[in-house]
Amino acid sequence: MELLHILIASLIGLSAGVVGGLAGIGGSIIMLPALALIYGYSGPDKNEHHLYMAAAMLVNVVVAYFSSREHAKAKAVRRDLVKVILPVMAVTILLGVFASNQFEGRIAKAGLVIFLLCYCAANLVSAARRREEPKPDQQRGGNLLLGCIGAITGFMAGFLGIGGGIVMVPLLQIFARIPIRQAIASSTAIMWVTAIIGSAFKLSTLAEHQQHWIDAVVLAAPMGLGAVFGARIGAILTHKLKLPFLKVAISVLLGAAAIRMALPSSRPAAKFDTETHDVLPDRHDEPALPVPEP
Repeated sequence: MELLHILIASLIGLSAGVVGGLAGIGGSIIMLPALALIYGYSGPDKNEHHLYMAAAMLVNVVVAYFSSREHAKAKAVRRDLVKVILPVMAVTILLGVFASNQFEGRIAKAGLVIFLLCYCAANLVSAARRREEPKPDQQRGGNLLLGCIGAITGFMAGFLGIGGGIVMVPLLQIFARIPIRQAIASSTAIMWVTAIIGSAFKLSTLAEHQQHWIDAVVLAAPMGLGAVFGARIGAILTHKLKLPFLKVAISVLLGAAAIRMALPSSRPAAKFDTETHDVLPDRHDEPALPVPEP
């Protein structure tokens, strides 16, 4: 990978880390649109999206791990939530990856865009209402409720190639009545473990989409380096920003990412050479060389 691509990927990882640490999500919603914009797709099936998903899921491990350490220092992680949700999510993220592998990359890409736009709209409405944080006696629990939240989160994380916090945090807020900072902190503590499981399975199945697992690792390495610093910054900001501003900031960032991902890219598509693992310009549209007549 060229130096320019390394720098660009590091900046993507830094941005993803800040947003991931801030919102308790893995950062895929930043990485996936950015990778699609910079590297593009070589065909209408957009199977490179599966490659981008695998790379982003790898980086989610880094984002969630380092942000969870900052949340633990702030004593915001709820162990009672982690011990119930984590094992359920660890299983269902595998099911989500398996399900996503049954479709072309364009389907997974479209699903991610639709989900992000719906989430942003709901989050902005919630911020406008300025609902007060639930008190301890208003919170709900129970293994069944938390298990269902873990199951839904895990499947969506595996299917869309995301960390899962974007699903888990609002579900914990709405149904379990968990304060947002505790929901974010607990989400990151769960995700760094489940992201290891999901990314490993995704990498092992990339060949089904004519992609190479080494290319995903090459993409993930510089993004992960940037994410190390970004995740710590985002996690610290979670405990500094006021809640209404936090919700609006998250929604604006996610909405912008979703809209850009939905728009066609003006850049030429790129492809990966599985022999050298370098990013090469796509020559799909170049005219074929003339064949000399005998």
